[in-house]
Formats: sequence, C-alpha cells, structure tokens
Amino acid sequence: MPTNREKDSSKVKAVGKKDLYHDIEQEKKKKLDEGEYEELLRILEIELVKLQEWVKANKLKVVVVFEGRDAAGKGGVIKTIGGCLNPRICRIVALGIPTEKEKSQWYFQRFVSELPAGGEIVLFDRSWYNRAGVEQVMGYCTNDEYEEFLRSCPEFEKMLIRSGTILIKYWFSVSDHEQEKRFQDRIKDPTKRWKISPMDIDSRDKWVEYSMAKDKMFSYTDTKQSPWYVVRADDKKRARLNCISHLLTLIPYEDLTNKPLKLPPLKHDVAYVRPPVTEQTFVPEKY
Repeated sequence: MPTNREKDSSKVKAVGKKDLYHDIEQEKKKKLDEGEYEELLRILEIELVKLQEWVKANKLKVVVVFEGRDAAGKGGVIKTIGGCLNPRICRIVALGIPTEKEKSQWYFQRFVSELPAGGEIVLFDRSWYNRAGVEQVMGYCTNDEYEEFLRSCPEFEKMLIRSGTILIKYWFSVSDHEQEKRFQDRIKDPTKRWKISPMDIDSRDKWVEYSMAKDKMFSYTDTKQSPWYVVRADDKKRARLNCISHLLTLIPYEDLTNKPLKLPPLKHDVAYVRPPVTEQTFVPEKY
C-alpha cells in the first residue's frame, strides 16, 4: 500500500507533467505582435458592441464568471471586454472580503444583489466560487460549509438559468512556470505591485492543493446546463482573443448598432462674449 507521502508525490509529478506539456504546446505557437493583436481585437470589440446593443434591446440578463489561479489573466480580459462597452450596461463586479454581517448571511446572498437586471451584462472578477477555491484551500471556511457549497451551487445556478439569466463560466488555466514569471514581474513593477497580496505568497506552496480543489469543484459544478469553459492563458494576448471570440458565439445576436450620425454645422453666436481666460484656473502644463 502506498503511503500518503507517496500519493502526494505522485500527484505532484502528474501535475508537473501536465504543466510541462502545456508549456511545450504554448511555445509552439508564434507570439502575436502588437499590431496583429490590436487588429484582431478591434474586430472583436466591434462585435462586442453589437452584442451589447442586442442585450439592451432584448432585455437579456447576462452573467459571465471569470475564475482561475492568481495571475492567470482574468483581470486583463475583463478590462478588455468592459473597456469598449457602455458601463451602464456592462458592470464589473469584484467583491472584497465579506463583512461580519455578510459572513452571517446565506452564502450566495451578497452575490445575488449584484446580478443583472434586464438589459445588463455583469462580469464577475471571481465569484461565489471563492468558497470552492481559496476559502477551502486556505482554511477560511469549515469543511461543512465547503461541502454544502458543492451540493448547493449547481442548484443555485439552475435557479439562475430558469429565471432567464444567461450564465457563462470561464476558468483561466496558467502553468506554474508562467505564474511565477508574472509574480516576479508584479514584484519588480511598482504599478503592478498592488496585485500581489500576502495570500498570493502563501498560495505558492499550495499549487497541488489548488489543483485538487479545482478538480473537485469541476466534478460538482461542470454540468451540462452550466459548463465550465477552460481558457489556456499562458499567452495573454491569445487568451483574451480566444475568450472574447468564444463568448460571442454563446449568445446569438444581430447588429442593432446605430448608423453613423451626421453632425450639423457648428453654430457661432457673434453676440456672445466669453469671459477673460485669466479668470479660470488651469492645470499646470508640465508636459
């Protein structure tokens, strides 16, 4: 009979082989240069606007959940999607640590209050799946709370779908090698250092535990009615393009965007006299 230590060692080796294969497959692909990436992204952004107008006109309720390991690229694709859409229609939700009051509520309660009304898209930068990942691995919830989540989550999502909500779930998959590179980049760059928390440092020693938690989460919540879509995310540019392109295929839509407007000539009132420029306070022009 193999010991627990031997079992853990075999799990580490298995995960390592998968990551190595993943790295090799990613390296085979030629990196996209910035011009090619921007050109492809521009095409997808135009389609996202068309989708937005369709969602608004038909009062659809769309929820897109983004999950994955730290530094997997979730934030980048969310920012890319939201950046070209109307913030009154497309909202980004990134909830912080629950308050003491929220901890005493039904677990899903604070997420329900963020769900879309008709004509809205909500992008969850992490979601109720925190319980199946970081909370379970880092010991922030009890085992009973964790097991209850795994049982109730599929039922919760069925309720959402039955209510007319379009629920789409993405898991961003990144290798340990690429994650390490991104962590080092964040540490060196002062503008990115805020992205690293003490918990991210602690999670480095729990790679296998996170892998096992993700696999168990998928076994309960990767359902036919609400499947997980896995995005290979070692190449950030390709991951964004692939995710957005796939998202556009999941909601049938038509082009309802307005035709270009024709601006009338700018009118000038000769009787109007502007106040002196010296009465205004201008920002210093340092650049």
